Amino acid sequence: EGREEADDQSVGVEGLVSIVVERYGNGTSKRYLLDDDDSPLQGFLEDQEREAKPDNKSKTNTLWLPDAVKDFVFPTGFPGSVSDDYLDYMLWQFPTNVTGWICNVLVTSSLLKAVGVGSFSGTSAAATAAASAAAIRWVSKDGIGALGRLLIGGRFGSLFDDDPKQWRMYADFIGSAGSFFDLATQLYPAQFLLLASTGNLAKAVARGLRDPSFRVIQNHFAISGNLGEVAAKEEVWEVAAQLIGLGLGILIIDTPGLVKSFPFVSLTWTSIRIVHLWLRYQSLAVLRFNTVNLKRARILVQSHVVHSIVTGYVDCNKRENILLWQRFMKPRIIFGVSLEEVSGLQKSVFKVKALLKIYTKEKYILTLNKMDKDTEFSVSFKVNATSRDVLRCLWQAYWLYENMENRFKDKDSVFHWLKQSLSEMDSKFDDFLFKLDTAGWNLRESNLKIPNQILIDHEMID
Repeated sequence: EGREEADDQSVGVEGLVSIVVERYGNGTSKRYLLDDDDSPLQGFLEDQEREAKPDNKSKTNTLWLPDAVKDFVFPTGFPGSVSDDYLDYMLWQFPTNVTGWICNVLVTSSLLKAVGVGSFSGTSAAATAAASAAAIRWVSKDGIGALGRLLIGGRFGSLFDDDPKQWRMYADFIGSAGSFFDLATQLYPAQFLLLASTGNLAKAVARGLRDPSFRVIQNHFAISGNLGEVAAKEEVWEVAAQLIGLGLGILIIDTPGLVKSFPFVSLTWTSIRIVHLWLRYQSLAVLRFNTVNLKRARILVQSHVVHSIVTGYVDCNKRENILLWQRFMKPRIIFGVSLEEVSGLQKSVFKVKALLKIYTKEKYILTLNKMDKDTEFSVSFKVNATSRDVLRCLWQAYWLYENMENRFKDKDSVFHWLKQSLSEMDSKFDDFLFKLDTAGWNLRESNLKIPNQILIDHEMID
């Protein structure tokens, strides 16, 4: 036992100095020198020179863009995560969309004039000004809504591949809120622009969540590489439903006295909307993805740790909670934490060195933050970590959660538990992967992504 404690304190190799480099997604890095166990952990920021690859046109063309803009506009991992023609296509697509929306503004103005808001042949300056103001207000409403889609696509684009069912459901919740604001315009016509713009913003956010999520779902359906045909046939179903819905809606609003009764309209809308949300949930609940995301990975890992079995993808999808965020599942696991967070409140160099030794063979570092009814783990990923390492850290976290929960008052050190959990994982993880494969899970296409904002690189120098 004394030898084990000595191993915990002996992290480096005699004559060498341990250095940890924290690499950030924006190209900068922070260097930590782990030379004195008694001193607090201190890091030094440094810029990392970026070398342009002459054979990659996309990367060369975007070197001048600020990192914040690139993260907002391009997919994670650009240009390596997309095909070589992606940037050229988007550069042509952008002005194409601009000209399309210019035409849309002009057409909208003509439509408003056609229904009596101003006239092409009118001579009154007041009438012309009123027509222009109405057109501007109507187009502004659409413009404010478009900001919602811009925000969703720029800031949250990486979320949809991981959990399309959840975000498709959330899209309907937000869209329902937007429709409520539209409904309220009848009650407060003087606040039409405010209510309509707010409603349009909410519905645009919903569309920003809905469209990418549904594309992932369509891709799941197209097992024969027939994504285009699947999308086209989905349009057939949607248009048929639209025509039926429009017909029934016209019958409802054509009911004598209904149009003048706002309480009855709102009650009817609320009732139908609740049915709509329930139907949406049911439609998403029947989806059976055979790829592993974080939610399903947690279910699978817990099943293997506790019962030494792996659930098939049909049963696992049934158990998956569509509405629950992964971050609220127990135990709580925080991914992509910094080295300073790993070192604890005391910023202990000793703790960092001990963890680096324990996780020498792993591409991640898992630490225990607190151990009670709200157990919490933190995970830092090393350079070159893969989705397999995400599965490994989940397996280790669940083993600790199931085995340490009733023994936390023991005098065993946390380092001892970490090493024991790694030993258990080494003996059982291959069995876990084998059972995943035999249960029909697709391990070649994984949605377990490594957070690239912070990656750790351990070096030894003379």
